[in-house]
Amino acid sequence: MNNDKINIKFPDGSVKEFPKGITAMQIAESISKRLAEEALVAKINGAVKDLSTQINDDAEVQILTFNDPEGRETYWHSTSHLMAHAIQSIFPEAKFGVGPAVETGFYYDIDINSKLSDSDLEKIENKMLEIAKQDNPFKRIELSKNEAVEFFKKKGDNYKLEILSELDDSKDVISIYEEGDFVDLCTGPHLPSTGKIKYIKLLNVSGSYWRGDENNKQLQRIYGVSFPKKKMLEDHLTLLEEARKRDHRKLGKQLDLFSIHEEAGAGLIYWHPKGARIRNTIETFWRNEHIKNGYDLLYTPHMGKGWLWETSGHLSFYKENMYAPMSIDEQNYYVKPMNCPFHIMIYKSKLRSYRDLPLRWAELGTVYRYEKSGVLHGLLRVRGFTQDDAHIFCTQEQIEDEIIEVVRFSIYMLRSFGFEDLKFYVSTKPEDAIGDDAIWEKATNSLKHALEKENLTYEVDEGGGAFYGPKIDIKIKDALNREWQLSTVQFDFNLPERFEMSYIGEDGKEHRPFMVHRALLGSIERFMGILIEHYAGAFPTWLAPVQVAIIPVSQNYFDYAAEVHKKLLDAGIISHLDERNEKIGYKIRDWETNKVPYMAIVGEKEKESGTVSVRRHKVGDQGSRSIEEFIELLQNEIENRINHN
Repeated sequence: MNNDKINIKFPDGSVKEFPKGITAMQIAESISKRLAEEALVAKINGAVKDLSTQINDDAEVQILTFNDPEGRETYWHSTSHLMAHAIQSIFPEAKFGVGPAVETGFYYDIDINSKLSDSDLEKIENKMLEIAKQDNPFKRIELSKNEAVEFFKKKGDNYKLEILSELDDSKDVISIYEEGDFVDLCTGPHLPSTGKIKYIKLLNVSGSYWRGDENNKQLQRIYGVSFPKKKMLEDHLTLLEEARKRDHRKLGKQLDLFSIHEEAGAGLIYWHPKGARIRNTIETFWRNEHIKNGYDLLYTPHMGKGWLWETSGHLSFYKENMYAPMSIDEQNYYVKPMNCPFHIMIYKSKLRSYRDLPLRWAELGTVYRYEKSGVLHGLLRVRGFTQDDAHIFCTQEQIEDEIIEVVRFSIYMLRSFGFEDLKFYVSTKPEDAIGDDAIWEKATNSLKHALEKENLTYEVDEGGGAFYGPKIDIKIKDALNREWQLSTVQFDFNLPERFEMSYIGEDGKEHRPFMVHRALLGSIERFMGILIEHYAGAFPTWLAPVQVAIIPVSQNYFDYAAEVHKKLLDAGIISHLDERNEKIGYKIRDWETNKVPYMAIVGEKEKESGTVSVRRHKVGDQGSRSIEEFIELLQNEIENRINHN
C-alpha cells in the first residue's frame, strides 16, 4: 500500500485514488472545471467543511454547490459575514451579535447608535457588492479559548465574550474567520472567497433582543438574501412580492376573518363571523372524518393541578413555556400547554384489557403556551390555540397496523385541503433517549414499514427523534412552493412510564401500552394561516365563508333574490343577499375583491325564467342556470371538495 495515497469515495459509489493532503477544492478541479467554479463547500465523511480542508485519510466526499441545502446555507452564512464587514466599514462603532443563515436567506444582529433606514440598507448593500468584488478569501484561524477571549477583549466585543464564556473550558479549538479586515467568531464553514457572492438584496430591518431575552438590549436585525445568478434573485424577489400579497394578516383584515388585540392580550385570536365559518367547516370535517376512521372524541378541562404537570414532566422540562400558576384552594393550577396528560387520566379511569385496545381518542383541545412577544406572528405563532390532537393506545402487536392507518389518514386529510406535494421524514433515536433499545427499534421499524407499505419515499433524520420516542413528520408545499410542517406521528415511551399506565394482557399479566401522539393539521390557527396564504384568500367553495353572493340588479328584484337566497340556505349553501342600494357594477367588483366563489345575479329575465345568472371568481360569466341546477353544481363542489384555483 502506498502511504502517500488515499481513496476518496464519491456519492455515486465510485472510488478514486488521490495524493494524501489533497484539498476538497483540488478534488473538485480534478472532476471538472464547471464543478470547481460552482463548488462552495464539501461534505467530508458527513461533515460540511471548507473547500480548503486537507484530506489525509480515506474518506467519503461530496462537493456541494448552491443546489445543495448545505451549499445554500454556507452561501448565505458567508453573505451575513460580508454584510457585517460592510456595516463595520460604514459604522465603525458597530458591535455584532449573531449572523446565521436561515431558511430563506440570512440575518445579522447589530448594535449601533443610529436607527437604520431603507437608505442605509441601500448603502450597506452597495458596500457589500464592492467588497465582494475584492474577492477576499475567507480564512479559518484556530485559537485556544484563552486566546479567543483575549482577542475579543481587545476588540471590546462583549457579545462574543458572552458566547465564549458559555463554551466548555475543555474545548481545545475556537475558530474565527478572517475576510479582508473583518474578523468574526464562527465555527464555519465558509465560501472560498467573497467573489462567489454575486447578487444581494437586503430586505428589511427589525428589532431583536440579544439572545431573544426581553431583559437584554434590543439590537437591530437586518435580513437579506443572495444568489450566484441574477435570475435566481429576480425569481426570489417575485416570490416574496407574491407572498406579501398573500400574507394571512393582511388578507385576514381585508376579508374580515380574524383580529388580534394587543391591548387585550398578545397572541390571542378573535374569530370574526366569516373566519368562524371557515373554522367551523374545518372542525366539522375533522370530527366527521375521525369518527369514520374509528376515533372517539374527547373533551377535557383547560386547566389542571400542579401534580398533573409534575407527573408529566412539563414543570421540569417545559415550565418556561407554561403560564404562571393560579392558586386555588391553596393549590397551584396551570392552564394546559398540552392535552396528553388529560387523555391519560381518562385511560386510567378504569382497568384496561388487551380486548379494549386499540383506543383512538381525538380532541380539538385548546391549549396555552407562553411565547415571547418577539416571535408572535399572526395566526402562525400564537399563545392560545386549538390543537388537532389525538392519542392512540395499543399493544406492540397492533402498532404497525395503527401507524399505517394514521399515515393513510394524514395523507387523505392533507389532500382534502388541496395539498398534493407531501414529504415524509422519519426521526430516529437520539443520544439522550429513554426506553429499551428493542422497543425503540420496534417503533422505528413500524414507522418505516408503514411508509414503505404505502410506497412512500422518505428521508431519515438520524438521531432527530425526541428523547421519548421516534416520529414521522409530514411536510406540505403550498402554492408558493414553501414547505410547512403539519402532520406528526410521535411515539412516547415517557408518559406511559411516568403515569404507570397498563393493560391486562392475554396472559393475565400487566403490560405497558404503546402510546402515539398524532396531529394531522397541527393547530387550527396555524393551519388557517397556511390555508389563507395557500389560496390567497380565494377559498374553494366548500371552505368559503360566503359561497354565493346573490345580487339583485335593482331594488325591484329584492323579493325574487330573497326567494333564491332561501332556497340556497335550505339546501345547505352559505349565501349572502346583497341588499345594498348600489350599482350592479360596484357590487360585482366588491364581491370579486372579497373573493366569493360564486355570484348569482338576478333581474327581470331571471325572475321570469326562474333562473340565476352565474359568475365565478376570477373567471366571470358562466351563463344562466335554473336554481335547481345551480344548487346541484354547488352541492357537487362542496361534497367533492373541488378546487378551481
